[in-house]
Amino acid sequence: MSSNEERRFYFHAEGHAFSGVFHRPVSVPIEILASVSLPTIGGHAHTRIENFHIPRLVSFKSAHTHVSGSQQDVDTFTTQVTTTIEGLRILDFLTADRIVCRLTSEHLRKNKEGHILAIGSHFENLRIAGQLVKVNFNEDLVTKKSTFTQACENLAVGDDPKNPMAAGSIVEKVQDFYDDECDHQIEVRGFGKIFLGEFVVTPFARRLTMIRVELGSPIEGALNAADLAGNGGPIPP
Repeated sequence: MSSNEERRFYFHAEGHAFSGVFHRPVSVPIEILASVSLPTIGGHAHTRIENFHIPRLVSFKSAHTHVSGSQQDVDTFTTQVTTTIEGLRILDFLTADRIVCRLTSEHLRKNKEGHILAIGSHFENLRIAGQLVKVNFNEDLVTKKSTFTQACENLAVGDDPKNPMAAGSIVEKVQDFYDDECDHQIEVRGFGKIFLGEFVVTPFARRLTMIRVELGSPIEGALNAADLAGNGGPIPP
């Protein structure tokens, strides 16, 4: 193996601001909005969209996504991906002034696992039916437990040793508009299910979705808001 091959690193960072589909009462697919992907060699890229609007269904004032990746020194590789949505409205029922989804990573060549954190991810003025939703994040997952092994202490771990994976949420608890305390999932009759801060981790990457909605009766559909993934790994492993 040559020294050039030993130095190769596969960068991975991708994100988008919004996507989804309304199935009923009318079919309305929504293309992936403000989407960008980092080249495997690193670099940076940015995309932005303004004033997205589907009458009576969903709108936002602006959204942008930025990815970057570079080699800090001979043994250290860093990536960053952020997507932000301003002025989101879903069915005039779920609203937020701002949603920020952010992942940063540092991967040392000698280590199998990268260090990946969601510091900076947050909601501003998230409301359901006009009522403020208070979101408490799991600070260990967001700011401290940066490796896959550490994150597994707070997440549900899969049972396939050939495909190590864990899943859960960076949201620890929510004070919803019923004034009830729950985990990251909120179910609302006449609207559907809302999932906050969903987190999927592997030794080489993490995926974070700030809002996922499963719409029920009378309007049916599925929506994602602020969804991204990042890190990478050495080649060959």
